[in-house]
Order: sequence, then C-alpha cells, then structure tokens
Amino acid sequence: MSTGTLAAAAALWGALVGALLPRAAYRFAVPPGEPWRDRCPDGHPIRGWLGRITCGACGRAAHRTDVPPTAALPVSLVTALTCAALAAATGTRPELAVWLVLAPVGVLLAVVDFRVQRLPDPLTLPLAAAALALLGLAALLPEHAGHWLTALYGALALGAGYYALYLINPAGMGFGDVKLAVGMGAVLGWYGWSTVLLGAFAGFLLGAVYGAALVVVRRAGRKTAIPFGPFLLAGAFAGLLIGAYAA
Repeated sequence: MSTGTLAAAAALWGALVGALLPRAAYRFAVPPGEPWRDRCPDGHPIRGWLGRITCGACGRAAHRTDVPPTAALPVSLVTALTCAALAAATGTRPELAVWLVLAPVGVLLAVVDFRVQRLPDPLTLPLAAAALALLGLAALLPEHAGHWLTALYGALALGAGYYALYLINPAGMGFGDVKLAVGMGAVLGWYGWSTVLLGAFAGFLLGAVYGAALVVVRRAGRKTAIPFGPFLLAGAFAGLLIGAYAA
C-alpha cells in the first residue's frame, strides 16, 4: 500500500471516529469536582457517550456556549489530520494500529482540557494502560520498529518527572497532567529515549509559547493557569512523528 493511500485510509478512520467524540466532550467538559454531565440544558437525559450532542428525550442539540453546534466538524477534522500524519510517518508497521486507536482519545482529552482545564481519569488512566498493552502486542509482530521495555521505562520516567513537577508546584501542574504523562511516555518511549526527550521538550516549549502569547495580547497574566494537557499531547505528537520517520 502506498503512503498516500495509507494516509487517506487513516484520515477516513480519524474523520469517522472524530465525528463520534462531541457527545463525550460535552459530557466530560465540566469543572473539577463536578459529576459528568448527563442532561441537556432542558433537563432531558443524554444517553451514551458517542455521537452528536443530542439528548435522548427531545433529540435536539444539547449544546451550550462552550460546545458550539459545529463542534463535530473541527474535532473530526483534527482527528483525521492527526491520523493521516501518523500513518504517513509510520507506514505499514504494526504500531500504526496502536497510534490510530490512541489518537482519538488524545484529541478528546485536548478538547476537554482546553474547555474546563480537566483531564478525566476515565480517559488518562485507560490511555496509559492501553498504550502499554497494545504496544506489547505490536512488539510480537514482525517489522515493528520500537521496543516495549523502553516504552515501559519511558512511561515511568515521564510520569515520575511530571509528578516531581507537581510536588514542586501544584498550582502550575495538575495531577491529571501527571497521569497523562504516563501514557505519553509510553508512546514516546517506543521509539527510544531521544524521542521521549524530544516530545517532552516540545510540550513545554509549545505551552510556554502559548502562555507568552496570551500575556502579550493581555488575555492572561504571568500567574494565570493554562491547560497544559493539549501541549503535552501536541509535544508527544510531534516527537512521535519524528521518531516514526527516523525509525
């Protein structure tokens, strides 16, 4: 299969799965300490976690100002582009299947964290476990280009590093970021320690640039908290692309 065909197939997969994410994003996007949203603004129950943002009773869009009615389009587009880029970088190696399974979860986490600065445990913890389990299966298949033990050590190392930052400055680093770092360390560690370092550095760099830009345009102060999960994910994505190309 040519690279273009593979990327197109991955983009289609990402678009289809991404179209199922808005309801989960709506339900998870609540402030810390509050239960997951299970009703539309009119009080009707919202059934299930996948699909468009509609309630089970009236079928009308259950959106609010933080979830625009066109949310499905950008989420689907971002997921499609992410999957296509991963396919182009990885090729037909077996770990591609792992990246295509994990990528939509990463997009969902980024959306939720941007909206309410929260990284839900039902997403971060299973993401880390799934990454290690699926990479373990990929390591059993021929033509893989990574190392499972390094993925395990990468998960422990990046998780421990973020935990240390959390202990040093709890106001600047949420515990959800620590849990997410475990999963990101696993996927980066698959391609080696240089990829772990590159992905971690890229995440901090992107977060710093975003924070500085907010200060420049006076939308935030130097001590304003920003959601770091999206930048941790974006840095891991960048590191993963480079690691896959170089493998």
